[in-house]
Amino acid sequence: MEMREGGLDDPQVIALVTHHQAEARATTPQDNAHAMGADGLRHPDIGFWGAWEGDDLLGIGALRQLSPTHGEIKSMRAAPGHLRRGVGRAILTHLVALARTRGYERVSLETGTAPMFAAANQLYERAGFVDGPVFGGYPESPHNRFMTLPLG
Repeated sequence: MEMREGGLDDPQVIALVTHHQAEARATTPQDNAHAMGADGLRHPDIGFWGAWEGDDLLGIGALRQLSPTHGEIKSMRAAPGHLRRGVGRAILTHLVALARTRGYERVSLETGTAPMFAAANQLYERAGFVDGPVFGGYPESPHNRFMTLPLG
Protein backbone atom coordinates (compact mmCIF):
# COMPACT_ATOMS: atom_id res chain seq x y z
CA MET A 1 0.00 0.00 0.00
CA GLU A 2 1.37 3.39 -1.01
CA MET A 3 0.18 6.72 0.38
CA ARG A 4 0.04 9.39 -2.34
CA GLU A 5 -0.63 13.06 -1.67
CA GLY A 6 -3.17 14.82 -3.86
CA GLY A 7 -5.18 13.15 -6.58
CA LEU A 8 -8.40 15.11 -6.25
CA ASP A 9 -8.72 15.16 -10.05
CA ASP A 10 -8.46 11.37 -10.38
CA PRO A 11 -11.81 9.77 -11.34
CA GLN A 12 -11.41 7.00 -8.72
CA VAL A 13 -10.77 9.58 -5.99
CA ILE A 14 -13.70 11.75 -7.07
CA ALA A 15 -15.98 8.69 -7.10
CA LEU A 16 -14.91 7.64 -3.58
CA VAL A 17 -15.23 11.19 -2.18
CA THR A 18 -18.71 11.41 -3.74
CA HIS A 19 -19.67 7.99 -2.32
CA HIS A 20 -18.40 8.99 1.13
CA GLN A 21 -20.35 12.23 1.07
CA ALA A 22 -23.55 10.54 -0.16
CA GLU A 23 -23.43 7.82 2.51
CA ALA A 24 -22.80 10.32 5.30
CA ARG A 25 -25.71 12.46 4.16
CA ALA A 26 -28.00 9.45 3.78
CA THR A 27 -27.54 8.46 7.45
CA THR A 28 -27.18 11.84 9.17
CA PRO A 29 -29.53 14.84 9.14
CA GLN A 30 -28.43 17.39 6.55
CA ASP A 31 -27.40 20.03 9.13
CA ASN A 32 -25.15 17.49 10.84
CA ALA A 33 -23.52 15.77 7.84
CA HIS A 34 -20.10 17.38 7.43
CA ALA A 35 -18.43 15.18 4.80
CA MET A 36 -16.69 17.40 2.27
CA GLY A 37 -16.77 17.14 -1.49
CA ALA A 38 -13.68 17.28 -3.68
CA ASP A 39 -13.88 21.05 -4.04
CA GLY A 40 -13.92 21.55 -0.27
CA LEU A 41 -10.94 19.24 0.14
CA ARG A 42 -8.90 21.47 -2.18
CA HIS A 43 -8.74 24.17 0.50
CA PRO A 44 -5.14 25.36 1.15
CA ASP A 45 -5.22 24.31 4.83
CA ILE A 46 -6.15 20.70 3.90
CA GLY A 47 -3.72 18.03 2.73
CA PHE A 48 -5.33 15.06 0.99
CA TRP A 49 -3.96 11.51 0.58
CA GLY A 50 -5.03 8.36 -1.17
CA ALA A 51 -3.96 4.84 -0.27
CA TRP A 52 -3.11 3.01 -3.48
CA GLU A 53 -2.14 -0.48 -4.54
CA GLY A 54 -0.83 0.02 -8.04
CA ASP A 55 -3.64 1.69 -9.96
CA ASP A 56 -6.32 0.63 -7.43
CA LEU A 57 -7.54 3.22 -4.91
CA LEU A 58 -7.97 1.57 -1.51
CA GLY A 59 -9.03 4.58 0.56
CA ILE A 60 -8.70 8.28 1.29
CA GLY A 61 -8.02 10.66 4.16
CA ALA A 62 -7.15 14.29 4.78
CA LEU A 63 -5.47 16.43 7.43
CA ARG A 64 -6.60 19.99 8.02
CA GLN A 65 -4.64 22.55 10.01
CA LEU A 66 -6.96 24.24 12.51
CA SER A 67 -4.13 26.10 14.24
CA PRO A 68 -0.35 25.72 14.46
CA THR A 69 -0.86 23.13 17.22
CA HIS A 70 -4.16 21.48 16.27
CA GLY A 71 -5.03 19.34 13.26
CA GLU A 72 -8.25 17.70 12.12
CA ILE A 73 -8.59 14.31 10.45
CA LYS A 74 -11.07 14.65 7.56
CA SER A 75 -12.72 12.40 4.97
CA MET A 76 -11.45 9.04 6.20
CA ARG A 77 -12.91 6.36 3.97
CA ALA A 78 -11.92 2.92 2.71
CA ALA A 79 -13.18 2.00 -0.74
CA PRO A 80 -16.17 -0.39 -0.54
CA GLY A 81 -14.20 -3.30 -2.01
CA HIS A 82 -11.39 -2.86 0.52
CA LEU A 83 -13.23 -2.68 3.85
CA ARG A 84 -11.77 -4.58 6.82
CA ARG A 85 -8.35 -4.94 5.19
CA GLY A 86 -6.50 -2.43 7.39
CA VAL A 87 -6.81 0.45 4.93
CA GLY A 88 -8.42 2.81 7.44
CA ARG A 89 -5.81 1.98 10.07
CA ALA A 90 -3.00 2.64 7.58
CA ILE A 91 -4.45 5.98 6.52
CA LEU A 92 -5.06 7.04 10.12
CA THR A 93 -1.52 6.03 11.11
CA HIS A 94 -0.15 8.08 8.21
CA LEU A 95 -2.20 11.16 9.10
CA VAL A 96 -1.32 11.01 12.81
CA ALA A 97 2.39 10.65 11.94
CA LEU A 98 2.10 13.63 9.62
CA ALA A 99 0.42 15.65 12.39
CA ARG A 100 3.35 14.84 14.68
CA THR A 101 5.89 16.01 12.08
CA ARG A 102 3.94 19.27 11.75
CA GLY A 103 4.30 19.80 15.50
CA TYR A 104 0.61 19.50 16.33
CA GLU A 105 -0.12 18.94 20.00
CA ARG A 106 -3.37 17.15 19.18
CA VAL A 107 -5.54 15.98 16.33
CA SER A 108 -9.32 15.90 16.44
CA LEU A 109 -12.03 14.52 14.26
CA GLU A 110 -15.78 14.67 13.80
CA THR A 111 -17.65 11.50 12.97
CA GLY A 112 -21.20 10.25 13.05
CA THR A 113 -23.18 8.32 15.61
CA ALA A 114 -25.37 6.33 13.20
CA PRO A 115 -24.72 2.56 13.03
CA MET A 116 -22.81 2.90 9.74
CA PHE A 117 -20.07 4.78 11.67
CA ALA A 118 -19.54 2.00 14.25
CA ALA A 119 -16.46 0.51 12.58
CA ALA A 120 -14.87 3.94 12.16
CA ASN A 121 -15.57 4.82 15.79
CA GLN A 122 -13.94 1.56 16.90
CA LEU A 123 -10.91 2.31 14.74
CA TYR A 124 -10.51 5.75 16.30
CA GLU A 125 -10.94 4.39 19.84
CA ARG A 126 -8.33 1.66 19.24
CA ALA A 127 -5.94 4.37 17.99
CA GLY A 128 -6.32 6.24 21.29
CA PHE A 129 -8.88 8.89 20.35
CA VAL A 130 -11.25 9.86 23.14
CA ASP A 131 -14.42 11.91 23.17
CA GLY A 132 -13.61 15.60 23.35
CA PRO A 133 -15.19 19.01 23.03
CA VAL A 134 -16.84 20.37 19.92
CA PHE A 135 -14.23 22.16 17.78
CA GLY A 136 -13.75 23.89 14.47
CA GLY A 137 -17.13 25.58 14.30
CA TYR A 138 -19.16 22.37 14.16
CA PRO A 139 -22.57 22.48 15.85
CA GLU A 140 -23.04 20.14 18.78
CA SER A 141 -25.66 17.45 18.10
CA PRO A 142 -26.58 13.89 19.04
CA HIS A 143 -25.73 12.90 15.45
CA ASN A 144 -22.07 13.86 15.72
CA ARG A 145 -19.20 12.59 17.79
CA PHE A 146 -16.12 14.73 18.47
CA MET A 147 -12.92 12.89 19.29
CA THR A 148 -9.37 14.01 20.01
CA LEU A 149 -5.93 12.47 20.36
CA PRO A 150 -3.22 14.29 22.36
CA LEU A 151 0.13 13.98 20.61
CA GLY A 152 2.37 15.20 23.45
